[in-house]
Parts: sequence; C-alpha cells; structure tokens
Amino acid sequence: MTDVSYTAQTEQPEASLRDYYELMKPRVMQLVVFTAVVGLIAAPVSVHPVVGFASILFIAIGAGASGALNMWWDRDIDSVMKRTVKRPIPAGKVLPGEALNLGVALSGLSVMMLCLAGNLLAGAMLAFTIFFYIVIYSMWLKRSTPQNIVIGGAAGAFPPVIGWVVATGSMAIEPWLMFALIFMWTPPHFWALALFMRNDYDDAQVPMLTVTHGRPATRRHILIYTVLLFVLAVGTGFTSIGGPIYLAAAVILNVLFLKGAFAIWKRDEVIADADDYLVERKFFKLSLWYLFLHFGAILAEAILRPYGLGGWS
Repeated sequence: MTDVSYTAQTEQPEASLRDYYELMKPRVMQLVVFTAVVGLIAAPVSVHPVVGFASILFIAIGAGASGALNMWWDRDIDSVMKRTVKRPIPAGKVLPGEALNLGVALSGLSVMMLCLAGNLLAGAMLAFTIFFYIVIYSMWLKRSTPQNIVIGGAAGAFPPVIGWVVATGSMAIEPWLMFALIFMWTPPHFWALALFMRNDYDDAQVPMLTVTHGRPATRRHILIYTVLLFVLAVGTGFTSIGGPIYLAAAVILNVLFLKGAFAIWKRDEVIADADDYLVERKFFKLSLWYLFLHFGAILAEAILRPYGLGGWS
C-alpha cells in the first residue's frame, strides 16, 4: 500500500483527545455498543451488572480499535473522498503510525480483557470480528469486489452475538437472527449512501456497486435486499426474541423501508440528479432509525418479558 502526500502538515500534528476519539469512529461504536447490549439483555441468562458493564466496555474498545486500524489502512482513499477527507489522518491531525499503534494496542487489550470479564468464546469472537473487519473487509474485499459491503457487513453484525455469548457462554439461533438483521440491512443502507455521494467511490477507485454495475443496477439491488429484509425482520417477530411490541414496530418500519426502496427503484438518473437525490437521502436517513428501532423493540421485549408483558408467552 502506498502513502499519499497530504496537503495538511503531517510532520508533528498536534492531536487532541477528540482527534483520537474520532479515529475510533464513535458513531459506529455507538451502534456496536447498543446492539451488543441488546444481545446481552435479550439472552435467557442474567449477567451481573459489573460483568455486563465491563464486557460492553471492552466490546466498545474493540470496535474503536477496528475503527483506528481501518482509518490507518484507508488513509489513501479517505484523502480523496469528500465524505472522509476531514478524518484525523487525511486532515493531518494524527500520524498513520499513531493510528496503527493505537489500533493494535486497543485490539489486544479489548480481546484479553473480554476473555477475563466475559468468557473465552466471547473474547475469541471479538478477536475474529476485528480480524474480519480489518483483513477480510478493509484490506481485501473493499478494494477488490462490488460484493465488499455485502460480505463485509458481517463485521458490523457480530456485536449482538458477542453480547449473547457473554451472557450464556454458548451459541443459539436468536443472536444469529439479530446478526441477520444487521447483515441484510447493511447493503441497502450503504448503497443508498453510494447513490447520492455520486463520484466519491469513482474518485477513490473503490469498486462499489454503483461504480462497477451502475446506478440502475444498484437501485434494483436495494429493492431486492429490502424485500428479503422485510421477510426476515417481520418473521423475527414470531420468534422467542420477538413479541407484539417488536412485531408492530417491524411491520411499520419495513412497510416504510419497502416503500422507500420502491421509490428508489422506479427512478431514473436524470430525475435523481435534478432533485439532488432527495429520495435516496430520505431512504438513507430512514435506514439509520430502522436498525435502532428494531433493536430497541427487541430490548423492550426482553425487559418486559419477566413481568409477563413482553414476548408471546
């Protein structure tokens, strides 16, 4: 991998704590923490609050480590994409070597401590998640195939499974349903972003579906994945982690999501360009709430279930 010459000063940047925090992708960390907490609480085994808090903390640190390593590796393409050019490394606030050292140190710390606070299986899964995100997705898939976000989306889908494993020490079908929700949500979420970011991925030579197959094909793929997601999300409502609260939320959210995907599918580029991709932007914003509200409903079912108010029992 070749370095690029940044316009910002890179000799001795004066990095603040906020710069290092931004290096760890705090927005992604928030999603990781929330879905891991849902997986932990939805599990049928109660966890001591101290153990639960410590485990979620180390999962969050692992997510931050992944973010730092991803920014270290992607610093060349981040410097040419409008969406990422202000990140700490291309902005000249943090040196690449510092990001690498931080990512490696936090990776080791988070995995080791999760093994101690939770269990060995949870620690091993966190280690695999970090490896998958950095090596499989960032270093390999992202720059080599339009299926990058499809396969690579698995990295962001592991946290609820890890949370469940912290509580139970074993696997079950329920956390993999939560995994599947995130996995199937990721492609339409990012493809919508790719549509209205227009030339960012072309400029960075990243083979996103919009670049390799064009925007009409991307629109079709968004609709197909949204239909499959509809079936999965609503069907989950009839499982042990579902219930009337979740089912009601899933039906409403997925009808809206499907409506948005259909609106994207029937558009053409002339119309889309004329209105600055407003439909795609609206769909993308809805996708941010989509995942949060689904997992919020699963959390509500889990909290109310002991009182006979959640689930189907």
